[in-house]
Amino acid sequence: MDDAQVSDVLAPVPEQEQNRREDKVRRDFWPKFQRFAARLPFAEHLAAAYYCAMDPKVPLRVRGTLLAALAYFIMPFDFLPDFLAIVGLTDDIAVLTTAFGLISSHLTDEHREQAREALAKLEENVAD
Repeated sequence: MDDAQVSDVLAPVPEQEQNRREDKVRRDFWPKFQRFAARLPFAEHLAAAYYCAMDPKVPLRVRGTLLAALAYFIMPFDFLPDFLAIVGLTDDIAVLTTAFGLISSHLTDEHREQAREALAKLEENVAD
């Protein structure tokens, strides 16, 4: 995935589209995250990004960037199908890495703690 494609995914969108993305991310993020979390070396960062995107104190522009990246992560159809194991996630990783770089100053200790707690709960559910 080249930089132009990543920029297209992360480009600002009208409020209605951003609201649609937020609804989709709220609904579909955790089920997909659970399927791939064990294979993602940046799972904690991804979960922290989710909490940052849902935080109303975070600037709208930052939330929009994260929602675009997270929506791309959960989309069933993207440039490389995710069922191709880690290779299929490389385009998702490119989009997410770019988004993380753009918003890193807005990712707080609170978001990171929420992510750690969510991952711990997932691990408990897998162990049960």
